[in-house]
Amino acid sequence: METLKKVSRIAWCIGLAGMVIPQLFYKEFGNNFFPAWPGLPGLAFWTYLFTFIVVAACIAIIVESEARLVALLLGVLLFFMYCFGDVPYELMIDPYNNHLGSWADGLKELALAGGAFVVAGSLPKVTNAAGSSLLRTLEKLIPLGRIFFSVMIVLYGYAHFLYTKPISTLVPHWIPGAMFWTYFAGGALICAGMAVIFHVRLKLTAMLLGIMILIWLIILHMPMAFTDPFGNKSNSLVSTFSALAFSATAFLIAFNASKKKA
Repeated sequence: METLKKVSRIAWCIGLAGMVIPQLFYKEFGNNFFPAWPGLPGLAFWTYLFTFIVVAACIAIIVESEARLVALLLGVLLFFMYCFGDVPYELMIDPYNNHLGSWADGLKELALAGGAFVVAGSLPKVTNAAGSSLLRTLEKLIPLGRIFFSVMIVLYGYAHFLYTKPISTLVPHWIPGAMFWTYFAGGALICAGMAVIFHVRLKLTAMLLGIMILIWLIILHMPMAFTDPFGNKSNSLVSTFSALAFSATAFLIAFNASKKKA
């Protein structure tokens, strides 16, 4: 079990790092991390700083150097950027904020924040560690991880019913019944997300969710990334890495469910 947790943590870190690294080439935040606020000063500097912090945190988690504390601090950072970046942007600036699709990019950051808390919960507790008082305080956020992640899962599932036709075009052409699979995937996401939130057959549900996202990674995201890795500011490539991170999050929720507190 511990080996599977470690592999999933590494996959999560690779996914998150793969999402932020393209920002270095475009000198601006990706849509998943900070919206295009008009007139934001020092955009390139803040983009580089955020990217380096995230990558350094991912490396620390992989090598397990103060990994539990680092994962919690990373989750706080991502949640802070979502609350004070994406949410006010959508409420005050985006003219299409009444559409769920306008919130979709930012929801990934909320899910990543949750994923960081889930990662922290998968790591063994450390006593007499540096910053132990801060660590004990931040550990109270761990149960929020699966909820933050599942909010995105449920709303993305709902989006399959709102935007059925455009989403159905993402189904590979060699799979018949694109509309059926779009509805099926939407229903599966909603049911899985709600089950994870309310702790219903948590281990089984999270495991099946992780497998489903992993299948999408292989048959949907990876082919699109190979076909057009750098188009639209590497959108397909970033989506591929996000699918890896979200699949790993679901697996970690399943593995954590064997403990008293998931």
